[in-house]
Amino acid sequence: MVYIADKEYELNDIVQMKKPHPCGENRWKIIRMGMDIRIKCMGCDHSVMIPRREFTKKLKKVLEKTSN
Repeated sequence: MVYIADKEYELNDIVQMKKPHPCGENRWKIIRMGMDIRIKCMGCDHSVMIPRREFTKKLKKVLEKTSN
């Protein structure tokens, strides 16, 4: 689990970013975590890999947590 600036997120969580994807969807699933984070658009299944620091700046909120 990662705690950065009062935002918690884990693998397979559904998150909302500050800007929507060009397809119009604003729900993203975290599919890889490490130094870079890969997120997948829930609308068109396009995936994007961005550095963790950039991800935490662009993250608006966690919409759905994974149940462990």
